[in-house]
Amino acid sequence: MVLINNALDEIGMTPWQWKLFVFNGFGYAVDSLLIVCQSIAQPSVDREFGRPNKRIAGIALASQVGLLAGAALWGFSADIIGRKLAFNSSLFICAGFVLIAGGMPSYISLAAMVAIYSAGAGGNYVLDATNLLEFLPVTHTWLVTFMAIWWAVGYTITGLFAWGFMSNFSCPSKSTPATCHKDQNWGWRYLHFTAGSLVLVLSVARLAFIRMEQTPRWLIAQNRDAEAHSNLERLAIKYNRPFSLRLEDLESKGRVLHTEKSRWSALRLWKHFGGLFETRILTYSTLVIIANWFVIGMVSPLYGVFLPYYLASRGATVSGPPSNYTTWRNYAINQVAGLVGPIIAGVLVETKLFGRRGTLAVGALITMIFQFGYTQIKTPAQNLGVSAAITAASNIYYGTIYAYTPEILPSAHRATGYGLCVVLNRVGGITGVLIGSYANVETTAPLFVCASLFGLLVFLSLLLPFETRGKRSV
Repeated sequence: MVLINNALDEIGMTPWQWKLFVFNGFGYAVDSLLIVCQSIAQPSVDREFGRPNKRIAGIALASQVGLLAGAALWGFSADIIGRKLAFNSSLFICAGFVLIAGGMPSYISLAAMVAIYSAGAGGNYVLDATNLLEFLPVTHTWLVTFMAIWWAVGYTITGLFAWGFMSNFSCPSKSTPATCHKDQNWGWRYLHFTAGSLVLVLSVARLAFIRMEQTPRWLIAQNRDAEAHSNLERLAIKYNRPFSLRLEDLESKGRVLHTEKSRWSALRLWKHFGGLFETRILTYSTLVIIANWFVIGMVSPLYGVFLPYYLASRGATVSGPPSNYTTWRNYAINQVAGLVGPIIAGVLVETKLFGRRGTLAVGALITMIFQFGYTQIKTPAQNLGVSAAITAASNIYYGTIYAYTPEILPSAHRATGYGLCVVLNRVGGITGVLIGSYANVETTAPLFVCASLFGLLVFLSLLLPFETRGKRSV
């Protein structure tokens, strides 16, 4: 692994790796775009079809279940079959089912399509962050943090689509299934058709403009030293970069145990999980990072599910005059503000004062402060300003956790570990949806719960044992 890392540093940053930053970023953008697509559609779908269960937000729950399945499928399989297949296929799966979802005639059929396209997207940032990290020289590992800008871009694009479609082609907010008919309520369908078409274009672009290789770190973990050497040599020759690594140097380090067995053998499958708990300090690190992911998974949908109801209970003094246009304009402004978070995170993670752990703590702390402050808002301007600040601050945390997680996981088991984190994140998400569905969402209590959970994240961030700034991941 050290030899491979040294070779990557010797080759340096090439145009191919910059392309990888862009095209892996598409996966991040699609993940957030589709998560928020169903979230935006939920109220309009409720008004048109009604909920089978009056309390549970079924579309949001279907999304979280699909995301969990996708994280398990893509994350746990990527250490076995490599990163290439998911990179080439996941966006096509998403695009097809998002387009189909726009034509669904009932609540249940839409929920099923949401679950399937969420499963397609569920492992995207597991694989995309891993792909990028495993090709980067140490001088540019900060790009994995900055790649969260694509996640914010996905939110922003959907927010702008919603501003156009949902404000002009949706039933009034007080409508019921008896008064809200399909011909008045095409906004959520247009949103899905447009988002699906965009994802299809991005998936074709991935195949057309970049030839994805298996990462060299994964190849040597599979005892495929010759392929790893060949891939790196080809990259160095193409861009006229120095390359002194010899295949004999790799092979002289011996063989990786048990690679003669089937990839799907019980021993090799267990090794990918057991490798995350190989030593005491690695076990501690793995458990604390999983705890971070579980808590953030719970707080996000809890905040998203209850906030519209809380604002509605406060009336026009906080939300402004009832208007679809105002609602979706504010939503779009919020998501544009979210672009600031990953930029701040990309700067802070490379500073000696903050590093990765400090940036995580700062993002969580600022978000906590603004969420406590949100309980005191009294005007529409305060509502918009504070909610935009919460979006920006929380994206500092998100951008850093997406990059830090693969950095502290061992390469041979990285996708498995990241997949495990995201699975627990989705379990937290399902928990958050259910809590938000059954809690009294018209009081400030859920806001205090969300703010307190971000306070917990401050401590969980500081408890992480490894600071990876300026260091090579192995």
